[in-house]
Amino acid sequence: MKKTITSILCIAFLGLFSNVNAQNDFEIVKNVDIFISVLNELNEKYADEISPGELTQTAIKAMLLSLDPYTVYYPESEIESYRMRNTNESGDVDVTLQNINKHLVITDMVEDGPSAKAGLRMGDRILSINGQSLEKRDIEAVYLAMRGQPGTSYTMEVFRPTDNKNLTFKVKREKVKQPNIPYSGILGDKVGYIKLNQFLEKAGSEVFEAFNKLKDEGMEYLILDLRDNGGGLLGEAVNIIDLFVGKDITVVETKGKIAEMNRIYKTLNNAADADIPIVVLVNEHSASASEIVSGTLQDLDRAVIVGEKSFGKGLVQKIYPMDYNTSMKITVSKYYIPSGRCVQNIEYFDRDTTKGGYKIPDSLAVAYKTKNGRIVYDKGGVEPDVAVPEEVVPEVLAALIKEQAIFDFANEYRAKHETIAEAEQFIVDDALYNEFLQFLKANKYAYTTSLEEKLAELKSAAEKENSFAGIQSTYNQLKTQLENIKTQDLTNHKDEISRALTQEIVSRYYYSTGRLINSLHHDSYIETAKSVLLNPSRYKSILSPKK
Repeated sequence: MKKTITSILCIAFLGLFSNVNAQNDFEIVKNVDIFISVLNELNEKYADEISPGELTQTAIKAMLLSLDPYTVYYPESEIESYRMRNTNESGDVDVTLQNINKHLVITDMVEDGPSAKAGLRMGDRILSINGQSLEKRDIEAVYLAMRGQPGTSYTMEVFRPTDNKNLTFKVKREKVKQPNIPYSGILGDKVGYIKLNQFLEKAGSEVFEAFNKLKDEGMEYLILDLRDNGGGLLGEAVNIIDLFVGKDITVVETKGKIAEMNRIYKTLNNAADADIPIVVLVNEHSASASEIVSGTLQDLDRAVIVGEKSFGKGLVQKIYPMDYNTSMKITVSKYYIPSGRCVQNIEYFDRDTTKGGYKIPDSLAVAYKTKNGRIVYDKGGVEPDVAVPEEVVPEVLAALIKEQAIFDFANEYRAKHETIAEAEQFIVDDALYNEFLQFLKANKYAYTTSLEEKLAELKSAAEKENSFAGIQSTYNQLKTQLENIKTQDLTNHKDEISRALTQEIVSRYYYSTGRLINSLHHDSYIETAKSVLLNPSRYKSILSPKK
């Protein structure tokens, strides 16, 4: 048995590393030998039976996690699932699920997707698919059950709280086309707006069409919104930059260990408009191709970047098939934008690269220059030229969201009203807000503020020291005052709560696109962008080097 395991592992590992650099050969052979020895000792002497395959997979995955979050090993058992997710052989999952109070709840849906067509709604709790109970299964298991050959169907049973009964729907699987551009339009003051959600096939031509349409409608300024855009096809990013900077301009370079991964990407056509003032919006979830577009336009001084520092993904991956029907997605190169900087965050293995992750101190950041001579830094991600302060969500609103009060009210409203006004026009007025307040009372939604938590800690500490009786009167007064403050908060923060309610209700009828359209009128990013675009001297100053 020992020789068999050794032989199999040697063949697998030597096959994997047959083309490594010569200087690493000895280290690889040495450490593979150590690994095989450890596995053999465990197989012979460990108290319980072991699974060499599972242990090896655990070791490989742990090894890859020490590199970056995008280099991934796919064992044979996961190949089929991966193939189904990434080929046209599988119908797309068109709903978003969350685990809420131990229920798998539909919290978002694709407009005109198969689930919406079948009659499913946000707020439905999934019970079973094709008769198989999924109540105690994880979300990925449910997604996997929903996938299958386009044209085939599955039966989903759900519990709909607003009807207080179980319902059954037949859903026909299909490929779901998520639009690259969910919305474009004029926001007033001749400011055009294009929201780009992803860089999939035809993204460049779709941006070109939307841009020309807006110009025909009188656009003189452009906001390109790349917030929450996780990227996509590099070629489409190049095509979009092509519209604004002219022909034969270097957009991005990829550099890696293998020569074939070293490439220079340049624009191929004359600019559709080389002069129109542009603001690009980014946030902490703008990644990859979004960072190529925003970073390149920043390096070329062709646009002002507004928002938050972007995610910081400057790595390129490629899938390689391996022995025994396994495969591996490997980071093979890095992106470098025109100034020479790489947008990759230095802390590869920290998934949340913008909050709590490693921050490169200014003293270690490398300075680069844009086309006009502005200083930009290689600090992981694209830093905005104009930062938008993070909005502070009132505690009462955060609590209402956490307790699902706004989500549940929107579901109840949808159950009672078949239609509403257009997404752009719908608002929660005083009458509807009062209806929401009655809903809170009837359903006894409760939340604890941070001050109440501190007061409870004080009570607990006093009780432990047998001194609570001396402060009980003061404690009761404070508790009453805090309850009054909570009640007042529903009035003091009526505007913020009403906006959240409005967008949640709109999403029940017009989905994520409607939510977006409705939100544009109260968007601090948009307001900041317009303040830059409509002030030519400020726009020019931002793109000029500091003296």
